[in-house]
Amino acid sequence: MSSEAHKILEQALALPANERASLVEALGNSLEGDGESLRPEWITEIERRIVAVESGDSRLIPGDEVEAKILKSLSSD
Repeated sequence: MSSEAHKILEQALALPANERASLVEALGNSLEGDGESLRPEWITEIERRIVAVESGDSRLIPGDEVEAKILKSLSSD
């Protein structure tokens, strides 16, 4: 990733969740045309999950915490 892209990423990560979601949607739309578009049911599910996170109905778990749980469960077998 270029230094300019890294700066943009840092700025984007500082945005509120709803603005980041809009940005992701806009960036995703800019990549359409490669034959890989989302089916309507996936778009509905993504939107449902965004609303759940923004309303506090869903709790996000940090990736490192998820990874630690997975590694722990794999090592306990």
